[in-house]
Amino acid sequence: MILPASTPVASRRRTKTRGKATPVGYFQPGSIREALDILGAERPRVVAGCTDFYPSQPMGGRTRTILDLTRVDGLRGISATEDGWRIGATTTWTDIDRADLPPAFDALKQAARTVGAVQIQNAGTIAGNLCNASPAADGVPPLLALDVVVEVASAAGSRRMALADFITGVRRTALAPGEMVTALHVPRAAGDGGSAFEKLGSRRHLVISIAMVAANVRVADGRIAALRVAVGACSPVAMRMREMEAALAGARVGEVTMRAEWFEGLSPLTDIRGTAEYRREAVAALCARAIRRAAGREG
Repeated sequence: MILPASTPVASRRRTKTRGKATPVGYFQPGSIREALDILGAERPRVVAGCTDFYPSQPMGGRTRTILDLTRVDGLRGISATEDGWRIGATTTWTDIDRADLPPAFDALKQAARTVGAVQIQNAGTIAGNLCNASPAADGVPPLLALDVVVEVASAAGSRRMALADFITGVRRTALAPGEMVTALHVPRAAGDGGSAFEKLGSRRHLVISIAMVAANVRVADGRIAALRVAVGACSPVAMRMREMEAALAGARVGEVTMRAEWFEGLSPLTDIRGTAEYRREAVAALCARAIRRAAGREG
């Protein structure tokens, strides 16, 4: 059964949370304006694919009012703009993988194919991957390497910020109360050259990253003319490798080598998937491989 936009799917009920009665509702608006009005009035949990949300819920039910964005017009899809490309917040990983995009987006497409199983890729959204703010979020390094700008909106208006400023820590973002992500913007200049994504895990599919790298490279006369490299799962927030990018400018692609000092800013953890030392060594190899692969994907 499909209910009218913004109609609660279930009647409101009250659940006990630490001795207090908390109202619970479900909203499924049909427009961005309607979604923002609900967001400002209700302070709900914003969801779309729910691939991270539902597994995180306590046993026995939901304790938050839900704002489901899956039926909002204008939030899904990829389009070319005068300034570059716009990726709607509820665009799925399958949408990204199937989109007709230049080679600079290959890393993002490759990452899309590593996000869980096909069922997860069909439901999971790109904005959800960012807002979940996991250090191992597969989508973040390719988006950083594309110089993505995040568009957020509230009932009071909209603003934009660099992706590097949007994710502020583990499970933390720069979203203010009443705000939600509406789109990601890729600048036209970032669409030049080729790209590649490298992910290290305990197996090939259905695995959380031990380390991952995205590289975007533009080559001229066999030399690196422009380079953007981002590393994930080796620090609380995925990082651009600015020192590496500057040092390799003008280098011949076939002569790319890594220096230990470029990775000193990373702070990898030791956990059940790998030690900090292993991650630091592995990510250097992944960077070199991603740069060479990206250089070979131009045009």
